[in-house]
Amino acid sequence: MAARYTAVHWNRHKKIYDVAIWGGIAVYVAVFMLVASATGSPSANTNPEILIISALGACAFFMVHVILAIGPLARLWPVFLPLLYNRRHLGVSFFFVALGHATVATIWYHGYGVLNPLVSLFVSNPRYDAIGAFPFESLGAFALLIFFVMAATSHDFWLNNLSAVIWKTVHMLIYPAYALVVLHVLLGAASGHGGSPLYVWFTAGGFLLIVGLHVTAGVIQYLRDKAQERMIAVGWIDAGTASDIPDKCARIVSVPGGEGIAVFRYNGKVSAVSNRCAHQMGPLGEGRIVDGCITCPWHGWQYDPSTGRSPAPFVERVATYNVRVSNGRVFVNPKPNPLGTGAEPASI
Repeated sequence: MAARYTAVHWNRHKKIYDVAIWGGIAVYVAVFMLVASATGSPSANTNPEILIISALGACAFFMVHVILAIGPLARLWPVFLPLLYNRRHLGVSFFFVALGHATVATIWYHGYGVLNPLVSLFVSNPRYDAIGAFPFESLGAFALLIFFVMAATSHDFWLNNLSAVIWKTVHMLIYPAYALVVLHVLLGAASGHGGSPLYVWFTAGGFLLIVGLHVTAGVIQYLRDKAQERMIAVGWIDAGTASDIPDKCARIVSVPGGEGIAVFRYNGKVSAVSNRCAHQMGPLGEGRIVDGCITCPWHGWQYDPSTGRSPAPFVERVATYNVRVSNGRVFVNPKPNPLGTGAEPASI
């Protein structure tokens, strides 16, 4: 957290996570090259450089879809929540795979002329007015630059010093970068560099899948928000029955024009705090109370449910909300208390 910065330490969970990522990458690349060589498809060039370019590119393209799908999948089905843990490790690993693809491709196609390979990449083909001859490589280069910025700023040092809002804005650039990658693949296929026509269909299918997941998650959240709007009466939000909130877990309610509120039940009482973690705006309401503290499911940041304060020596705070219980139902005042102000838990 914010008390001090240290080098990244790999605990057992991180080691398993990273071994799974890089083991999967190795298997994907190996299988791709073996299948491409065996099938004799247009992409199955006997030159090992061409094979590794195609394999790394396909692997990176698959990984970016996994990264973009984790968020909406976790919103729709809590079973996917564990994938959010250390998702930045997956993002950094994806960048290195994409960098490998770009490096080998640039050297192979631009490394044997009189111009610097990077200069050659941008000036060798000026046909920006022709789809069939469009310099699709430049789109991939711009996307890779965005991915580099995201990977380089993934550590909490940058998150804390840039502020959560700016950091989040920078990392939302993954969406325009993804659009550039999709165009990179499609225009590459149009210019004869795409290999098998299946690449086009897989690209279109992946794009529709990502759009569909995000739209579905957005619509469901919109319907949840509208349902909560109808529950507002006399300035309080009806959060439902206390017994329906799992012990040491939360129910998330929404405020029109505001952020979500996480209502936790624990030790025969309820407390309400902002649903946004001070670290990376993670969903506190999807976490649980561990050792008496609300624990964010993304990276384990903790807060006292009655005060919204992190345990010493940490100084992070989230807003608290006043709550009351009437006839077994929990009501929340939608006006947040000032940061650091405690709110008396309501007995069930």
